[in-house]
Amino acid sequence: MALECTIDIGEMIISREKLERPETYQEVFLILGEHGILPEDFAVKFTPSAGFRNLLVHMYAKIDIEKLYYYLQNNIDDIEQFGKYIARYLTKY
Repeated sequence: MALECTIDIGEMIISREKLERPETYQEVFLILGEHGILPEDFAVKFTPSAGFRNLLVHMYAKIDIEKLYYYLQNNIDDIEQFGKYIARYLTKY
């Protein structure tokens, strides 16, 4: 759910700012990075989470439990960091 929300938030910002329309969920984060809404290095680092979201939603029967555990242990802070960057962006309005 958290990954889905990051994509939704990104799409809302892209729409509000009238930025180029992403063709994939991964492009949502890259576009936010290109326009300074997210730091570009963070956007590139966070982009694979959209693919992970797709795996969870569409191929849940094929999930590697060890990879899921690793992701949750080592990358969960990225979602919190995304929230901080978005909060910083929103304070401009």
